[in-house]
Amino acid sequence: MEGLIARVAERANLDNDTARKAIATMLNFLVEEGPKHEVDELLDAIPHAREVMAAEAGAPAKASLLGGLLGAMGGGGGLMALAGKLTALGLNMSQMKTVGKVLFRYASRHVGEEKLKDIAAKTPGLSQMV
Repeated sequence: MEGLIARVAERANLDNDTARKAIATMLNFLVEEGPKHEVDELLDAIPHAREVMAAEAGAPAKASLLGGLLGAMGGGGGLMALAGKLTALGLNMSQMKTVGKVLFRYASRHVGEEKLKDIAAKTPGLSQMV
């Protein structure tokens, strides 16, 4: 996992702590929105994924303008909620895409490209990112 964090940090121009939080946020999105069985297999295959997610789950969340607007409009689920959480971490859209690409490339090496495509197809809005 440390190698993935370092790669995400370098490619997305983030510090390691923010990269770790962004990865955990994206993995938590998969848990919330993706197919349970397949996502469980993915998390089991990625070394230390659950530990990173658990560590970040206990961290206090920062509010973001986007998240606040989504909540006020009655929205807040899916990819828009993910974007709001990543924005709260300080990521811009380009960095979000980079984190996603690096994470999914890494994940495909652990579960295979077909399994990852299956997860993406069953997760609303995610297929366009993989």
